[in-house]
Amino acid sequence: MRKGTAARPATARRAARTPAKKPAGKPAEPAMDLAVGRRIRDLRRSKEMSLEVVAARTDLSIGFISQIERGLSSPSLRVLATLADVLGVGIAALFGATPKDDGAGGVVTREVQRAELKLWRTGISKQLLSPAGSESRLNLFLVHLEPGGNTGDEFYTHDGEEAGLVLQGEMTLTVDTETWTLKQGDSFRFASRRPHRFSNPARDAKAMVLWVNCVTAAG
Repeated sequence: MRKGTAARPATARRAARTPAKKPAGKPAEPAMDLAVGRRIRDLRRSKEMSLEVVAARTDLSIGFISQIERGLSSPSLRVLATLADVLGVGIAALFGATPKDDGAGGVVTREVQRAELKLWRTGISKQLLSPAGSESRLNLFLVHLEPGGNTGDEFYTHDGEEAGLVLQGEMTLTVDTETWTLKQGDSFRFASRRPHRFSNPARDAKAMVLWVNCVTAAG
């Protein structure tokens, strides 16, 4: 791994306001934005939180949150992480529903059952590998990064801890003020409260990362 220098990280609140870079050539997918937005709205309402409360706790505008919930704006990964944090859930809770249980009892997830969250504007997609719908604080993801896919220039933070293994291609990971280029077979671990960001620096090759998130117990 190669170690370099990154610019001083911004605060999580500033990060939540800054849009991620958009890879060229990505088609609009409003249906996907609408599905994610509805899930955020349903979670907010289930917790009896107003738009004003969520806006105050995330430093996002009421109008922006409303646009996300109505599928009129496509949120970045760090915005989703910020919203999930305030709603008291892991980011896995924002994934779409999986097919009906096939008798695995919440222990096994078949390949065809994987829920997926596509952040099409930023070239990132996440497949939920661990069984969905459980209250487990540990979630396993398969993260796909298109060439140039990234979480944006600004850093973000959220609850928990994370670790991963690069399965294909390479990924640039910045945590605090340090940057590493991870290649196939390299792994990582860090507390999610540390400002971080990541990207696929390649111009013509995809990257795939096995990613684990563990959310801290509430209270």
